[in-house]
This record gives sequence, structure tokens and C-alpha cells, in this order.
Amino acid sequence: MSAAIYEIPVKKISGDASSLGEFAGKVVLVVNVASKCGLTPQYEGLEKLYARLKDQGFVIAGFPANDFAGQEPGTAEEILSFCTGTFGVDFPLFEKISVVGEGKHPLYAELIAAQPVAESSAAVPFADNLRKYGINPNEAPEVLWNFEKFLISRDGAVVKRFSPDTTADDPILLEAIEAELAK
Repeated sequence: MSAAIYEIPVKKISGDASSLGEFAGKVVLVVNVASKCGLTPQYEGLEKLYARLKDQGFVIAGFPANDFAGQEPGTAEEILSFCTGTFGVDFPLFEKISVVGEGKHPLYAELIAAQPVAESSAAVPFADNLRKYGINPNEAPEVLWNFEKFLISRDGAVVKRFSPDTTADDPILLEAIEAELAK
């Protein structure tokens, strides 16, 4: 599974047709994002990571999703305004999609098939934290929550997956990105 990921049609947040193929030759971190989530402050760290590494061939692709407790209810315009105005997000954002269930976008079906298990450095599994809030987490290999991350190599291979609570400065994420950038 390599370049196939580049061929899946997606739309930019502007509504323009696109695909991850525009990032061929770069290391890509795909993240399902949400504006009203307890993890939303991750936008700040993700933007800092993008700003620091973009000149080395790194890009973050943010895909808003309203699949988890309705935490991304806005329109494309509202999402873009929130992300740029609140967190100064400059990394590419795409139209809202579904990342779980029967209506799952083909991009996420491919990402999950390529990497069915998410890595984490947390002492407590994120699914256990969700249960503390009375939320029944999705069963593996489904995406667990907002801000789950998939790392794609320069040749389009999905090489790693990280749990939602893996922040942009987490050593396991940084080491994986740096290893791919070094290739």
C-alpha cells in the first residue's frame, strides 16, 4: 500500500477537488480534527510542528470530523475561521468527512487498513479515559476519537498510527517523523 493513498479524492476546506497526491515526496501527518473537543488545544502544537518542519518536506493534513460527540458541528467557513483565528493554523485543512462507521471516507478506510493499531506513550490507554467520561470507545481498528494521527512516508506508505492523546511534542511521534524525514 503506497501510492494508492495519493489517488483517493478529497476536497480542500475551500471545496476544491484535491488528493494527498499533492504531497507526494513529503512526509504527511493526517489528523482528524475537531473544534470543540478537549483535545482541540493540540492545534497549537501541531501548527508549531508544521512551522518547524515544513521546509524539510513535512506537512500536516487536517480533516475535520464530527463523528465524536458532535465536536465539529461547524461549516467549512466556521472551521477555517476558528482554526486560523484561534490557533493560527497554516497547515492544509480539508472538508469535513466521516472517519468511522459505514459512512467512513475512503481515505480513512485505507489509512485504517494500512495501520490498524495506534501507538501511544500514555500510562493509561485513551480508551480507558473515554470510559471515565461514560463514553463507549470504538472497537479497534476504528478511529478512537478526534486527533488520531497517521504518518505517511514520502512514497505514500502509511507507516505509523498514533492515539488521540499523542501530542505534537511526544517523543514517539517526533522520532517517527524525524526518521521518515531522514529517508
